[in-house]
Amino acid sequence: MATVDLNKELFENYINNENKPILVDFWAPWCVYCRRIAPALNILAEQYKDVLVFGKVNIDEEQGLANEEQIEVIPTLVIYKDGQALSSIVAPESKAQLEAFIKETLSI
Repeated sequence: MATVDLNKELFENYINNENKPILVDFWAPWCVYCRRIAPALNILAEQYKDVLVFGKVNIDEEQGLANEEQIEVIPTLVIYKDGQALSSIVAPESKAQLEAFIKETLSI
């Protein structure tokens, strides 16, 4: 499964009802760094598809959701499980740092 574009309703469904944890990328189209890290996220989405769902929230389209989740800097990536945020990372530097974040958060 590729990355899922999330609105507020889908976000709520995925974080509360998904059997797998979900990594949510809070981003915006004007964010150069968000676009730069996107290819690494796509690779990781394929690599970890059996243990983790990958979703994206465009904060320009979902400002209320970004405010509720207290997103102040983008890209911010948050891993949710059972309706709770487990951990987050802001502006990761590399694919390796993202992968380490996933492995540490999920203990895999």
